Amino acid sequence: MRRVDLNDDALTAPSDAQDPEQLLALDEALRQFELEDPLKAQLVKLRYFAGLPLVDAAAAMGISLATAKRHWVYARSWLYGKVNQGSEARGQRSVKSEDASSDP
Repeated sequence: MRRVDLNDDALTAPSDAQDPEQLLALDEALRQFELEDPLKAQLVKLRYFAGLPLVDAAAAMGISLATAKRHWVYARSWLYGKVNQGSEARGQRSVKSEDASSDP
């Protein structure tokens, strides 16, 4: 195991340029995550698909910004691990990871 820092682009909104297999892997991982932790999965959906800033997603969910930040960090790393685990098994490139020095 090694630490991997993620930037905000590590899990970006869908675009025409993204690999369809990677989008399917993300969808599958998000479905698994929703079974494990529905609250954090809801936060991911609000940020990823609705495009809400963290502060607005927290307000919509009725949680504090600090809690939303913790949930967001956990959710991103969980999903990153699942998506990359699947892509490594298929022999594909992994999701981009870089230094996460910016605020989530």
